Amino acid sequence: MAELATIARPYAEALFKASASDLSGAQAWLDQLAAVAAQPELLQVAANPKVTPAQVFDLIAGLVPQGLPESGKNFLRVLIDNDRLAALPEAAVQFRSLKNAATGASDAVVYSAFPIDAQALQEVSATLEQRFGRKLTTRVEIDPALIGGIRAVVGDEVLDTSVKARLEQMKAALTA
Repeated sequence: MAELATIARPYAEALFKASASDLSGAQAWLDQLAAVAAQPELLQVAANPKVTPAQVFDLIAGLVPQGLPESGKNFLRVLIDNDRLAALPEAAVQFRSLKNAATGASDAVVYSAFPIDAQALQEVSATLEQRFGRKLTTRVEIDPALIGGIRAVVGDEVLDTSVKARLEQMKAALTA
């Protein structure tokens, strides 16, 4: 079977072209769809020959919290009708890449030992944007192993100011 990235690419590109006027809105509902479609149980139900495409569509559309706009419903129908539901999470990743390239932005993941409030996240985002020299779309993931501080990943670049990293640096210096 072809790679999911190869299968997802035309769907991501078509959606990108069709939603050029509202890329952020499309990204929001596409991320929700991707999260739902990433569930292995859902893919099993969709692959069942006794389940009709309309039933699969109703199931998935019903699981999206804010509901789907008409363009989202059409996109989902096309994926289901062409038996490409498994490619939906990859299509969302590729769509995000296309959107970032068009807007000059990058995705940033901030790992923190503790939850970060909205004000602190804005400050961290502003600092990271200055550090990396581009607009960032930031999301936070909790990683208790960091002990304290943060670890920011932007593309293939990492900025690690965590306590764990500093302890490892001290350990390496002491054992050298």
